[in-house]
Formats: sequence, structure tokens, C-alpha cells
Amino acid sequence: MSAALEVRGLTTQFSTRKGAVTAVNDVSFSVQPGRILGLVGESGSGKSVTGFSIMGLIDEPGKIIAGQVMVQGADMREMSTEEQRKMRGRAVSMVFQDPMMTLNPVLRVGDQMAMAVRVHDKVSKAAAWERAREALEIVGIPAPAERLQAYPHQLSGGMRQRVAIATALLHRPAVIIADEPTTALDVSIQGQILAEVRRLADETGTAIVWVTHDLAVVSSLADDIAVMYAGRIVESGTAEEVIGNPRHPYTRGLIDSVPGLHEPGQDLPQIPGSTPQLANLPSGCPFRPRCPRATDICARIPPNTGTEAHSVLCHHPLEAT
Repeated sequence: MSAALEVRGLTTQFSTRKGAVTAVNDVSFSVQPGRILGLVGESGSGKSVTGFSIMGLIDEPGKIIAGQVMVQGADMREMSTEEQRKMRGRAVSMVFQDPMMTLNPVLRVGDQMAMAVRVHDKVSKAAAWERAREALEIVGIPAPAERLQAYPHQLSGGMRQRVAIATALLHRPAVIIADEPTTALDVSIQGQILAEVRRLADETGTAIVWVTHDLAVVSSLADDIAVMYAGRIVESGTAEEVIGNPRHPYTRGLIDSVPGLHEPGQDLPQIPGSTPQLANLPSGCPFRPRCPRATDICARIPPNTGTEAHSVLCHHPLEAT
């Protein structure tokens, strides 16, 4: 089966007063239809910029300088601006952290969703509204016909986020990029949306890239995990392998700091230091200053010492179990 999304050597830079800063550095991964890839990392790791780069939504002073973004076998980077615009929404959609980036506060939900339908399909307004109603039903919104008549401010945060996901689903895209869409929601609503997303991937065959800093979320949702640090993917594999058998010291540190894995009252292990500034990265492995296993050789760029099924970018990977 061919990948719904294949990213090859994606590199994105931003021009700053200190020179060019590489926010996404030679990133490669693929997502098969119906599978969910969790793209995980701390703030500043480059995971959100990766999502925006895939969508072709990088504006000045940012620029994608290398790589391919293959959606159903077609390279979006070789397309014209107009061709990319037609792909967005139809073949690849994005769900933002703040649903109000998707929703216009002065238009009814139905008007906005119908407009999104008619941008790509020449259908009547009534047919567009019906498709919008069906999309709301798919994401588990009760009384969807009534919700179409509502304005965004009349909906709860969780309901607005479901509307944003439903809007992304209007054209049954091959790929959805979800940029931390449940971060601002309470745990119970977050759980409901995660369950709906898992069901959607299984039932519709849509491939999903779920961008998050929360390993606990991604461990219960994703089929595959890619861990990012300082613009690079440092470990990737199936969720079972990466969570159950982490081989990069950074991944191990992230897992150890998940509160649910420790007895109440225990001090949480922490990764020392903080994420380095992209404009001032150390030589070699960027995790070197924080890594308990670092040696002199880590001043060189680390090799990929894993396998195709479970890759790890490290001079001193943890032993496989």
C-alpha cells in the first residue's frame, strides 16, 4: 500500500538578525492510510513548523529550502501556488490548536462549512449544508442541524474543536495535520475527541499527523511515533516500540517525566537544562549538553544507529530490550 503522506528531507529555515535558523532539519517520515503518526517534542522542537511546512503555509521570513512533501504520490512542493491551494482542504487539511483560527466569529457554523465545501465542489447551498451536517454527525456532535445555525461563541471549546475537525473532514482528505488541537481542553473533553479521532482514522482511512508535546496522549492514540528535538527526528517507530523500548536518551527522559508512570508523592525525574536556541545549537548532537550518556564523539553529528522499523539518531543509544 502506498503512503498517504511521505515527507523526504524536509528542511525549513527562518532569516533572523543572527543569520539563517534551521527550524526543521532534514525531516523524513511517512504515514499510511488509516494510521496516526504522533509527532512529539518539547516547545521549540520544530514539530509545529513541520506541520505548517507540509501544508505549504510558511511565510517570510521563513522558507522551505529542501525536501519533498508527497501527498498520494504528488509532490506539493512542485505545484504552483494555485495548485497547492486546491490541494489544501481537498487532499490535505489542517486542524489548528485554536479553533478560532478556523472559525469566523461573525458567521454561522453552517455558512462557514458550506463555504468550505463550495470552494472545491460546485454544489448547491442546500447540498453543501447537508454535507456540513453529515460532517458534524461524524465527529459526534449532537443535534448537528441545530449546531449549524449557531455562531462559534455559542459553542463550548470542545464543541468548537469538533467543528474544526469536521471542517477538515468535509472533503474526506487523504491526510489531516492536527497541531495540538486538544491542548486547551479539559481532560474529559480531550478524551472524547481523541476517541473520535481514532475512530475516524479507522473508519475513513484518513492518515493523521498528530502534533503534540504530550506523550501520554500520543501513547494512547498513535500507531507510530516520531520524536523531534531541535528540528530533527531523533527516534521513530511504532508506538509500541518507541514507548515500550525507547532507545534515544531524550525519548527515555520524556517517558520518565510522565506523571502517570510514578507513584503519588514521588519526585518526577526531569531532563536537565532546557531546549537549546536554534540560532545557537551545540556542535554535533544538539541533545549533548543535557544527555547523561554524552561523550566526546557526540560533538559530531550522530548516525542513524537503529533499523528502518525503529530508527534512532544517537552515538550511544540505549540497549534494545
